[in-house]
Amino acid sequence: MLASSIPNVPLLQPWDRWTNRYLTHLDPKRCGHFFTDVLIIGGGLAGLRAAHEIDPDLRTLILTKDKLEESNSTYAQGGIASVWDPEDRFDNHVQDTLIAGGDLCEPQVVETVVREAPDRVAELIRWGTRFDQHDGQIVLGREGGHSHQRILHALGDATGKEIMRAMIAHTQERPNTEICEETFTIDLLTYEGRCHGAVASTRGGKPFLIWAKETVLCTGGCGQVFRESTNPRVATGDGHALAFRAGAVMRDMEFMQFHPTVLYIAGSSRTLITEAIRGDGAYLIDSQGYRFMGDYDPRLELAPRDVVSQAIVSQMEKTQSSCVYLTMKHLDPRHVRARFPGIAKVCEGFGLDIAVDAIPVRPGAHYMIGGCEVDTQARTSLPGLWAAGEVTSSGLHGANRLASNSLLEGLVYGAIAGRNASQGAKENHSSELRVLPVESLGQSRFDGTFDLGDIRNAVRSVMWRNVGVRRRESQLTETISALQQYCSYVLSNDLASVEGWELQNILTVSLQMAIAAQARQESRGVHFRSDYPHMDNTHWRKHLTIARREP
Repeated sequence: MLASSIPNVPLLQPWDRWTNRYLTHLDPKRCGHFFTDVLIIGGGLAGLRAAHEIDPDLRTLILTKDKLEESNSTYAQGGIASVWDPEDRFDNHVQDTLIAGGDLCEPQVVETVVREAPDRVAELIRWGTRFDQHDGQIVLGREGGHSHQRILHALGDATGKEIMRAMIAHTQERPNTEICEETFTIDLLTYEGRCHGAVASTRGGKPFLIWAKETVLCTGGCGQVFRESTNPRVATGDGHALAFRAGAVMRDMEFMQFHPTVLYIAGSSRTLITEAIRGDGAYLIDSQGYRFMGDYDPRLELAPRDVVSQAIVSQMEKTQSSCVYLTMKHLDPRHVRARFPGIAKVCEGFGLDIAVDAIPVRPGAHYMIGGCEVDTQARTSLPGLWAAGEVTSSGLHGANRLASNSLLEGLVYGAIAGRNASQGAKENHSSELRVLPVESLGQSRFDGTFDLGDIRNAVRSVMWRNVGVRRRESQLTETISALQQYCSYVLSNDLASVEGWELQNILTVSLQMAIAAQARQESRGVHFRSDYPHMDNTHWRKHLTIARREP
């Protein structure tokens, strides 16, 4: 795997006795079978970018659990980071990323991603992405943790929507690429220690098997593990869970990034309030109107996300309030409304004028840094499986992601994963695809004895309460005990529905996160332990890994 001076430390797996290899019973003699050269699981930016690297002579199949537009990529507001201004330098972007990452980034990975950024952005422009311009020049913004103006944005505050519009249209033009929407990937198919495709199901349909020479995993994040999240309903950690069940090494599962500013209004969805607002000069104030960030960090509102999230929680405790506020009333109101039209529209629905009124915000689960360990070639520990984007732990983000580096990672690693999967499909497996033995044992058919929705809500609540922005030993112990109890009767059932499989995936990911958070007895980046409030490089400058053992 990834050559690094930072060691990997494996954690014990107490849930192996509950976790079946496959979530549903498989009988290859009674299942439908489909064959493709390259299977891409996930239709966000990383998955679509991977598809563009597949040789035109190879059949490519993209699976996405909902519509193509329904992904974390689409909901990205702020922009994509790239050295674009002649006065900026690659070394500046590299240094900003390393500083934000809490001394846990992989420098080689950071260097690769930052240096490839301008080429990947130029591709987006050639393929039809329209970034915001002024007088014919691309407008560059600044966000927390960045030392220069280097954030390209589109539609004001809907960058992901515009990038995905262009990418979807460009991908649909590829004659060798088939896209299957509203298709849930249940598990990866493995045989003799290698990935050979996946088990999938259309909503309400029977599971079927997809056999592939090479598979690329790009399923995105898992924000729905938490009650408060910016992520769409589909972000239930499916890729993290199915990779774990297939035996892939998972890494840094304690590192969930909480975005500092999520709209907090009773009755509203937890809408992200982009970091670009603070980059444009918004202030954070508490319930008494006090601008408090100067009490916590000299970078004020432009400190990295982990610093701002902790400051907000501390200030909420000081003032005994449920939120803090963003204010832009000191800025030009015409600029504010024109620059952030999407946020202005959402807030208007609740009677707020963002140019005048204070916007109530608090942190929410936003981006999963941990995931499937990949090396610099996007190779996982499971032969035949490549991965890119939020489902991975690449080493780019360390312990805290720098703002607007996520779309960038999806582009760069999506291209690397697609290129290598294509090469593998051409060179390494020239023989015809065939059906291989699949062993599926032990699932009990679900008889409706427990309420799936109720358990899901309970898991998300306990995760938010005890494994959220602040953590401590007693809360983590309580959470692990509760999750183990749920696992003991939920994971062994064949729930035979998307709702059920999502619950099983949420439980699988939640337990990994809680165990890793309990193991890391320090505070680093997005992981804050109130009982171990300081970073400890002597004992904890290391990656924690988790892999499934066969019972």
